Amino acid sequence: MAKPIVAILGRPNVGKSMLFNRLIGERVAIVEDTPGITRDRVYGNADWRGRDFAVVDTGGIGIDGGDPFRIAIREQAEVALEEADVIVFLTDAIEGLSPIDADLADLLRRSHKAVLLAANKSDNPRRELESSEFYNLGLGPVYPVSAHHGRGVADLLDAIVDNLPPLVEEEPEDEERIPVSIVGRPNVGKSSLLNAILGQSRAIVSEVPGTTRDPVDVPFSAGDHHYLLVDTAGIRRAGKIQGSVEYYMVLRAQRALERSDVAVLVVDAEAGILDGDKRVGGLTRDGGRACVIFVNKWDLHGETSMREYGETLRKEMPFMDYSPVVFGSALKRKGMSSLLETIADVAGNHALRISTGELNRVIREAVDRRPYTSGGREFKIYYATMAAVKPPAIVMFVNDPKIVHLSYTRYLENQLSAAFGFEGTPIRLMYRKRSKEEEER
Repeated sequence: MAKPIVAILGRPNVGKSMLFNRLIGERVAIVEDTPGITRDRVYGNADWRGRDFAVVDTGGIGIDGGDPFRIAIREQAEVALEEADVIVFLTDAIEGLSPIDADLADLLRRSHKAVLLAANKSDNPRRELESSEFYNLGLGPVYPVSAHHGRGVADLLDAIVDNLPPLVEEEPEDEERIPVSIVGRPNVGKSSLLNAILGQSRAIVSEVPGTTRDPVDVPFSAGDHHYLLVDTAGIRRAGKIQGSVEYYMVLRAQRALERSDVAVLVVDAEAGILDGDKRVGGLTRDGGRACVIFVNKWDLHGETSMREYGETLRKEMPFMDYSPVVFGSALKRKGMSSLLETIADVAGNHALRISTGELNRVIREAVDRRPYTSGGREFKIYYATMAAVKPPAIVMFVNDPKIVHLSYTRYLENQLSAAFGFEGTPIRLMYRKRSKEEEER
């Protein structure tokens, strides 16, 4: 990352995610009054006094030993600590100084990084006064703040900017990154896939469903292509969502999907195609995202061939017939090159713009091969134009939009895809009745 990084560290439930949201000015991290909600590192962008910087929210350190994620959370926090230029050590002014705070202070002193000690929940002058006990940690000034109300946050931001490294002019990137969301139902191997692509342990991987809670954006390059990978929380239907925490997990995943160009839909080869897979696939299509289906754990599946499995997948998910299928294993890092090449191809198709002349030629030929009538009326397409890309959107001026059937729309979509190579991306066809002025002309 070219921007300097500010990491928020602290024991569980001191308000790190709320401070993160306050610093970046939007609700990105999940906020819940339950210890240990944030697990993976979450990045956001902030600016203050003309300086741009990245803020990273981390999982709480020192969670009770019974929490199965305790070690993984500490590892994630330590990675964030290594990346950070400035560390905001957040404590709780209500609960006061704790042994975990003292242990973490020792860890931070050894980091040789700029550390700013902030006492959260200092909502009034009395709590500000009580926060002075944190001077005993020997980390310098204490900044009393209230992440909830915004009290004292401006002073903290001033201190953050004062401790950022000097500005260094860098050449802008020539290539734009392809935003890619890794999506799927819970526990199909999305985080494992992200780690396999990157070749490092970037996201927490666990056999427990629902481990990933916040989207994790990771810039990445392979060959001539540049990507921005987003690992998202597993998407479940509303009836399966337990409590507000998982609700926000799904919300973040859907928002990550909305800001991506390409979705990698991960399915489990052993489990087969389930309703959850179809539901997530429907979200990618409805959102107009290009999509690649990655069949994970293929090394553990020996019952059918790739061709047979592909046929079953097409039968179970006919509405995703435009999506190419890649087989592999995230755990053994098999199929990664093929997956990345396919992502780059479908991203290009997703942004492909066709000239008006070529577009109308293909549509005329398609209608000539298979005319359409309904109730004795012939469906006529007078003219077509490409209105948008990402996804390709085509407006057709016709005699009567109401008589065309969905099956004929699918036929036209298939003809356009075959002619122009729209593999991997849905096509939006919109019909408009030709105006009287156009008819007169």
